[in-house]
Amino acid sequence: MNEAMAPNRLTVLLPEEHDGWHQLVRQLLAPQGVETLLAGSGREALELIESQRVHLAVLDVRMPQLGGLQVIRLAREHGQSSIPAILLADQLNSHLLHEALGMQVFSVMSKPVDLNVLLDAMARLLKRHYRSKWPV
Repeated sequence: MNEAMAPNRLTVLLPEEHDGWHQLVRQLLAPQGVETLLAGSGREALELIESQRVHLAVLDVRMPQLGGLQVIRLAREHGQSSIPAILLADQLNSHLLHEALGMQVFSVMSKPVDLNVLLDAMARLLKRHYRSKWPV
């Protein structure tokens, strides 16, 4: 069995960003046994969500090909009904927040990413979504 597919391994999907913060998050999570998957586009993120068990997705509103909200919508239409997600945006506005809230996105954060805030939100999302049980 491939390590990314191991049932006792938490898998987080991150957008591959130009400023490289995703690599630092990956380095911080690896010692905790967390597998990180990187998506360079919304289409790639959707393919990863559909082909592998993703416990938490961090998506950017403006990913190439498909935006983060489109990825969430399509993933849910294709049977991934409860993919817990955090959304990143260059600019927050009431329309975006309303749409994200309607799609049950856990959190919407502004960029540039504050890693401490992101890691805290990820921990809260996992605790709430999985009720402190290790994902299976």
